[in-house]
This record gives sequence, C-alpha cells and structure tokens, in this order.
Amino acid sequence: MNLRTPVELPAGLFRMKHADHLMLLGSCFAAEMGERLLNIKFRCNVNPYGVIYNPLSISVALREIEAGKSYGTEELFLFRELWHSPMHHGEFSSSDKEKVLENINTRLREAHAAFSQLDYLLLTFGTAWVYESKESGRVVSNCHKQPEAKFTRRKLSVDEIVFDYRNLLSDVLLRNPKLKVLFTVSPIRHVRDGLHANNLSKATLLLAVEQLQTLFPEHAFYFPAYELLLDELRDYRFYADDMAHPSKLAVDYVWERFVHSCISADALRIMEESENIRKMLSHKPFYPASEEYKRFLGQIVLKIDQLNGKYPYLDFQKEREICRIRLKA
Repeated sequence: MNLRTPVELPAGLFRMKHADHLMLLGSCFAAEMGERLLNIKFRCNVNPYGVIYNPLSISVALREIEAGKSYGTEELFLFRELWHSPMHHGEFSSSDKEKVLENINTRLREAHAAFSQLDYLLLTFGTAWVYESKESGRVVSNCHKQPEAKFTRRKLSVDEIVFDYRNLLSDVLLRNPKLKVLFTVSPIRHVRDGLHANNLSKATLLLAVEQLQTLFPEHAFYFPAYELLLDELRDYRFYADDMAHPSKLAVDYVWERFVHSCISADALRIMEESENIRKMLSHKPFYPASEEYKRFLGQIVLKIDQLNGKYPYLDFQKEREICRIRLKA
C-alpha cells in the first residue's frame, strides 16, 4: 500500500561542484539551504541583505549588488531607538547608525565582488504579498514593525513578477552568460495572511517561475521544495510547533532530495570527507591535554591538508583554527 504521493524531480537539473561560486537570496528557507551548503564547504554568499520574502525586493537587491551600491545615512530611518534599512532584515538594525552602515556595506562589497564570478544563483520566493511605503512609493523588504498605516499592502501579479525578472535576467546574462538560476518557492506558510491568501500567493509565485523557465529555458530551473513538503510529506508532523515552518525532519528530507538532484558525484565524496572531519572535531576527549588527543588532532590536520591538496578552493580555516587552539591548550 502506497501511503504518500512521490514528487518527481525535474529532469535535467544542473549538478553543482565545490569549485563553483554560488549566491542565495530569499526567504529563511534560502538561509537554511545556504547554511547547509556552507557547512559542506561550498563557496556561497548567503542572503547579503538578510532574509527577503518577496520577488521585487530580491530583484532590487540583485540590481544593487551588481551595481556595487553603497548605502548612506539618508537611506536609514530611526524607529523605536534603532536604525533600520527598509531593504534589509532586522539583523542589520542597531542603535548605532554607523554600525548599521558598516555591516550593510561590508556585506554589499563582498556580494558585489562575488557577483561577476557566479556560476549559480539560487532564489527562494516566499510570498507575492508586498508592502509599499506610502511615503516613497517603493516596495520594502521589511516593515520593521512600523504602523500598518504607513504602508499599502497588495499582491503582485504574475505579469509584474515576470516583467521585472525578464529585464533583470536579460541584463545579468548579458554580462555572465554561463549563469544558471535555480528558483524555489518557500514551503513556509504565511498564515498571518490567511490560508486562502497564502495559497493565492504561492500560486502566483509558481506561475511566474514557470513563465521565466519558458523565457530562459537554458538558464532558469525550478526545484520543487514547496511540493515536497505540501504534497509528498503532507502531514502536520513535518511542521514545527507554529504549524507554518517545516520541522527539522522535513528540512532534512528536502535537503536530501536537493543534494541528490543538484550536486555532482565528486562533490558528494567531498561532502562525506568534510563531514568526517566535522565529526572528528566534535569528539569530546576525556583528557584534552593528553598526547593521545594531540595525535588525534594531528590526524585531523593531516586529513585537512590532504583534502586541500586535492581541492585548494575548500575553506577549512575555521577547522584549522580549532585544531591550533586545542593543540596549544
């Protein structure tokens, strides 16, 4: 008896390698996937603006990254004793205006430097509902809990999203014709919008992505993270306590399907070796100062050296520093 509906993954998805350069932007699902890719030593720039939910704000961010924009004090506002950017997540907010600008512009410089080298751009759309500032007329990425009266709330249309991204991708691909773009729609349900409004929003995003795939058949791809949770797992035991976010088990499942669909066989072997190093470092010795444990740490360093000898672009700086500190202890 078959008690689930398997989701068939699209044929012809690309296979990423550790030598590739990646950038991820979008909802907290993009942040989760990006963190996991970093942990397995992929070269990623993840959410340089923090979490962004709507497609228009993601496209603005990409244009600013490509242009090498630098933010100034006039683009921040003070609310509840904190300085905020309407384009950035609250993780950038602070009571220190200069600190906000430093953090924003540092991340922007890093993203701009990486942008021209990108092999893959992974974009996760969270919602088609947007908030427009009545003062500026612009869609904001984050309201920062300001009064709703300051904004006009509306749902983007399919045509509006497609028009914006057709122009954006045409421009980006002209400068970087090798770039592949992987779209996903976040499986996180925006319950605050109401379930019907959430479903309309997700449908809008899915239809827009489908049209973009038709317009850019060699460059635009779709990974069905949304369908894997909603159709294949399809049970509240795969949701967190808020009944909106996927549980860890669900994210693990989607991640597993993503890895085996989009990552090359050689990269899978590197992942396994990197995971072995991580597990060795997580080992808690009974006697940290013993010669036996120092020999064990030496074996870890040797494994890192061997892996870096074959793949010099892998970043094991953090692991090397941990070994150095423990060896000196």
